[in-house]
Amino acid sequence: MKPSFEAIDPAGEAAEGVWPIRRRRILDWLINETRSERFIDNILVEMCKRLLAAGVPVNRSSLHFRTNHPQWIGARILWVEGMEEAKINTFAYGVETTPQFLNSPVNEIHSGANEVRKNLEDLWEGDDYPFYQELRDDGYSEYIAWPIDHTFDKRHVVTFSTSRPGGFTSEHVDFLRDLLPALTLVSEIRLKNIMARTLLQTYVGPHASEQILSGVITRGSGATVGAAIMICDLRDFTAISDLWPRDDVIHLLNDYFDAMSDPIERHGGEILKFMGDGLLAIFPLSKPSACEDLLMAIREGQEAMALLNEEHQRMGREPLRYGVGVHVGDVMYGNIGSRRRLDFTVIGPAVNVASRLEALTKEVKRPVLLSRAFVEMATCTEEMEDLGSFPLRGLGEPVDVFAFRDKPTAGRDAA
Repeated sequence: MKPSFEAIDPAGEAAEGVWPIRRRRILDWLINETRSERFIDNILVEMCKRLLAAGVPVNRSSLHFRTNHPQWIGARILWVEGMEEAKINTFAYGVETTPQFLNSPVNEIHSGANEVRKNLEDLWEGDDYPFYQELRDDGYSEYIAWPIDHTFDKRHVVTFSTSRPGGFTSEHVDFLRDLLPALTLVSEIRLKNIMARTLLQTYVGPHASEQILSGVITRGSGATVGAAIMICDLRDFTAISDLWPRDDVIHLLNDYFDAMSDPIERHGGEILKFMGDGLLAIFPLSKPSACEDLLMAIREGQEAMALLNEEHQRMGREPLRYGVGVHVGDVMYGNIGSRRRLDFTVIGPAVNVASRLEALTKEVKRPVLLSRAFVEMATCTEEMEDLGSFPLRGLGEPVDVFAFRDKPTAGRDAA
């Protein structure tokens, strides 16, 4: 019995080379009814369900995207019949050189092929790609992969597999091939949205990126927020950068930022910027535990720095020293800069106090200095040592300064 393909105009065959071969309801759905769906994985699931309902025996499908992400070179979105949600796997840089990827049909598409199609019922041992054997063992009879070519020669891949005996018919293949141009447009829009979000999160942080994406993009736009503020700076970096090879300096900076940044992000802080060998982070007071989270991030950062310094000492290098200034108060959080080049950051007297406290660590030889305002808000006075009042450059009244009472993991000379 011939399957029903839900043709809107069953007699409306297109001329050769004209798209689509036949106009179908699922094609109209892809073009006209997916605009409210933000995620391409949800579109893939719904599309496959509609294909099955239309009589096209797609029992497995996947999308393979190259991404612009600091950690992942790409991602695979996989749907198998019966799944209500697609499975998403990310792949780190370097996977493209592994035998598993090189010996795969997806790599064949990336290498220029316009179609990879395999009858899985006629496999013999050692035939083509090991992946085909896995599909056959899972009960599939045919596999097809096609490129999805986005703008600027960005090539991605879509695959379809069936468990129907005999594989796909020519009508099934025509149906699926008709979807490719629409799927290309729909997927590129979603992928561009993901890339924009990823790039913004990478360079300005998750909260600032959401603000920018929501339209906070004019100079001076922003809001006043209460925040615990942390400013960290590496000591003697100028001398290190003058004496060390460039690649070693970059590697050192990355290790240092990993040690200090991971705990900040893990405990809900937001790193607004890296400033050479320093960083500025805030913990918004909208979260009740913001001050406690900042303290936890500092302690874990000190532990990570201690481990990093042990490695440096094994290599015959001097331990890295750093200073951290902590304060709390209202900050202006928003866009500052020239008409065409903006920076999403925080400014205000509270930021200046944190910066001066960081600089003061050099004089008092303590790696972390905290203001009384922060210590009282964090209710951690018993954990702290009162170092007295200090005049801070550019500020009117002296500021009461505290340090951790217990000896920091990285040593008193960390500052």
